[in-house]
Amino acid sequence: MRSDSPTLQAPKRIEVFGFDVAEISQIRRIRALAALGHQVHSFTMRRENMNKAFEPDWPNTHLFMTENENLQKRVAVVAKSIWKMRRYRKSLATADMIIARNLDMLAIACAARLIAGAPRTPIVYECLDINGALCRNDLKSRLMRAAERFLLRHVQLLVVSSPGFVREYFAPIQNYVGPTALWENKLAAGCHLPARPTQRPLVDRPLRIGWVGTIRCAPSLHILADLADRLGPKVEIRIHGVVHRHALPDFDDVVAARPSMTFCGGYAYPDDLTRVYEDCDVVWAQDLWQRGNNSDWLLPNRIYEASWAGCPSIALADTETGRRIEADDLGWVIPSGDGRALAELLSTLSPSAIQAKGQALLDRPETDFVQSYEEIETVVRQLCSQKKGSIS
Repeated sequence: MRSDSPTLQAPKRIEVFGFDVAEISQIRRIRALAALGHQVHSFTMRRENMNKAFEPDWPNTHLFMTENENLQKRVAVVAKSIWKMRRYRKSLATADMIIARNLDMLAIACAARLIAGAPRTPIVYECLDINGALCRNDLKSRLMRAAERFLLRHVQLLVVSSPGFVREYFAPIQNYVGPTALWENKLAAGCHLPARPTQRPLVDRPLRIGWVGTIRCAPSLHILADLADRLGPKVEIRIHGVVHRHALPDFDDVVAARPSMTFCGGYAYPDDLTRVYEDCDVVWAQDLWQRGNNSDWLLPNRIYEASWAGCPSIALADTETGRRIEADDLGWVIPSGDGRALAELLSTLSPSAIQAKGQALLDRPETDFVQSYEEIETVVRQLCSQKKGSIS
C-alpha cells in the first residue's frame, strides 16, 4: 500500500460485477480497491477481443463468455448469470458493498442482492460509457432505458467518469436525481507506474501524432488517414494499442496503404506508458465512434495518461473532451472532425510550441492526472457506513 493511502477503519468485503475480466479500467479499479486493503471478489464475463491471455490476480468467479454488439447473446448470458447467482447466496449476503460496472452487470447485481436476501447491501452503479443502444428512439432502446430507470431506483450511488454523463443523459433523459460521484478515468490509485519523464525534448524530425489505447473508432481512423494523405512525409502517425477489428475491418488495409501510418502493436499497461507517449509529440484524444451522444460526453483515460507523460492532446472543441483540454490547458482543439482541420492545426504548431506545452504538463503535480486513494475510500466509507436509502 502506498504511503498516501488513507487509514482504513476496517477492510470491507466488496463484490465487483464486471463485463470483461480483462478490461483495463476494471483491472485498475479492482487493484486499487485491493491496494487499499479491502477484500475484493469479482463476478465477470469474458470477451475475446482484448487481453485474451489475462488471468486475474484476485479472487474471481467466471460467469459466461459474451460478445460485443450481440444484444441477443448478452440478454441470454445475463439471464443465465442471474440463475447462477443462487450458488453464491451466502457469500453475497455477507458483502459490505457491490459495484456493478455497466447496465448488464447492474441487472445481475440487483438480482443477486435479492437472491441473497441482502436488501441493505449498497450497490454502486459505475457507468463507464453510455451505450449507443440507450440513446436511440426505437422500441428496443426505450425498453432498455426503462429497465435502467427501474434499476437506478435500487442503487445507492451512481458513479460516472465524466460530468457530461449526468448533465446530458442521466438527469434530462433518465430523470435521475439520486446521489452521484465522479471518478474520472485518471491513472489508477495503487497503480505501479513507471518513472515519470521530467523533460520533454525538442525533436528534429517529422511531427508524430499518436493514437493510443483502445483502437475502435472508425471516424478517427479515417481522420488520421486523411491527415496522412494531406501531409504525407511531414507527419508520422503512430498507433499503439489493441485494435477492435470487429469495429475496424479495414484497419490493416488503411494503414498499409499509407507509408506515414504505423501500427506499433499492443503495450503493457502501465509499464509501457512512458515509452508509448515519448514516441509521440501529440496524441489524438477524441473518441468519435458514438458521435452525438457517448463520444460527445465522455472523458477518455488517454488525456490523463498523455498529460502525465507530457504529451499534449488534441480533440474536438464541441465535446466534453475538447472542453476539458481547453479548460485545463492539456493541448489543443479543432473545430471539426476531419483531416483538413487537423492538418491546419498541426501546420500552425512549431516544434518549440509543442515541446513547451508538453513540458508544462510535466511540471504539473502527478496528482492532477492520477486518482487518489482518498477519492475511492471516501465513497467506500460513506456507503458501507450508511443503510440503504439514507445516503445523501
